[in-house]
Amino acid sequence: MADPRGFLKYRDRELPARRPVPVRIQDWHEVYEEQDPEQLRRQASRCMDCGIPYCHMGCPLGNLIPDWNDYVWRGKGHMASERLLETNNFPEFTGRLCPAPCEDACTLGINQPAVTIKQIEVQIAKQAADRGWIEPEPPERLTGKAVAVIGSGPAGLAAAQQLTRAGHTVAVYERDDRIGGLLRYGIPDFKMEKSVLDARLNQMMAEGTRFRPGIEVGTDITWERLRDRFDAIVVATGCTVPRDLPIPGRDLAGIHFAMDFLVQQNRVNAHQEVDNQISATGKHVIVIGGGDTGSDCVGTALRQQAASVTTLAIGKRPPMTRGANDPWPTTPKVFEVSSSNEEGGERDFLASTVEFLSDDQGHVRALRVAETEYLPDGSRRPTPGTERELPADLVLIAMGFSGTESETLEAQLQVPVTARHTVERDEAYATSVPGVFVAGDAGRGQSLVVWAIAEGRAAAASVDHFLEGQTILPSPIRADARAIRL
Repeated sequence: MADPRGFLKYRDRELPARRPVPVRIQDWHEVYEEQDPEQLRRQASRCMDCGIPYCHMGCPLGNLIPDWNDYVWRGKGHMASERLLETNNFPEFTGRLCPAPCEDACTLGINQPAVTIKQIEVQIAKQAADRGWIEPEPPERLTGKAVAVIGSGPAGLAAAQQLTRAGHTVAVYERDDRIGGLLRYGIPDFKMEKSVLDARLNQMMAEGTRFRPGIEVGTDITWERLRDRFDAIVVATGCTVPRDLPIPGRDLAGIHFAMDFLVQQNRVNAHQEVDNQISATGKHVIVIGGGDTGSDCVGTALRQQAASVTTLAIGKRPPMTRGANDPWPTTPKVFEVSSSNEEGGERDFLASTVEFLSDDQGHVRALRVAETEYLPDGSRRPTPGTERELPADLVLIAMGFSGTESETLEAQLQVPVTARHTVERDEAYATSVPGVFVAGDAGRGQSLVVWAIAEGRAAAASVDHFLEGQTILPSPIRADARAIRL
């Protein structure tokens, strides 16, 4: 453990400073400044000898958090990195993008601010990258078996790296022109610069993983042909069908899904040409949906110099602290201010959009919004008589995702899907078609980057066992079984 009295000496939760808002909204670089190493060491020392580290249960990967906190406190960065990489292929991703359920389960969080686990993790990963500790780990032998991984998001990349290191020949297919999936084109650069992703991909290529961008399985190559050519397939295509808002006026110009907006800006940042880019410049922007994707839209619109940005959330404003229905160590529903929210814009809660209003040219000019009413059965509806108009030149729908794109997989391999529009699988991540496995959001539904990596690792272990009759690959506990229930 770290300093046995650290949590008594340092009761405050310290994070590195964010760059000043007027500065950072002028560029697309990450928002945090470099952290003082001594501040990081103090925070690591707050990790207490709690007996049962509930942070392990909060983390889907089962990260050995007290171990690497101890190494950071002792100044043993290389050992901290090694211990972190035992359970997490990509700590540089989770440290930047994960909402840190481990911190919600931190024992110190019962009566003090939790240990800054997420920030310690990303700093360990950054130090490892800066000092050249991240080296390729090619397999000692090849099995002669070949595996196709479909989708290059965090689940697909985790599965591919694990299977490559187990000695299989792995090819990752991605329909976009570059590898990375959501990490490449869905996450804004101010949350994770793409050089972080590229460094990890370079390691994977040096290990032997083969990348096949610009190929859509089911169209450019059939699922049947892929199954003939490979000994196993891992479906890691994500949960990409956006949830729509079918109300009057939905077909007006100027109303777009959030990911279309975010992807285009990421392409521009990558110096690609984008025709008819969706732009927020000089416009009154309404973002429908208050989650992470909505927050990303806010930060992007502000950097594009929108005239105003308003986020609409249909539900109540969450409380500032845990409620009676969110006891420790569960993940609480509390009010959060993201870096994008800090940069500007308004947040409107209990706002139900009932209609999009048109100007004379068929372009959206405003939204008619009513106050949300909660009914006794828990359902919600717009309250009659509370309607008001909000001006809008650009509307971004960020209401989450409703399922995976599985039409060609169903038609060509007869793989069944669930009522939730995810690919059906068993506890070993296997579908009903022998040799076809599913990892990440494609099987789980919309979730977090840390769940995707955990499922990619677990699916890789199942694939290796299928091919070899046994496996030496570690496997996190089945994702559904890891949820904390009181």
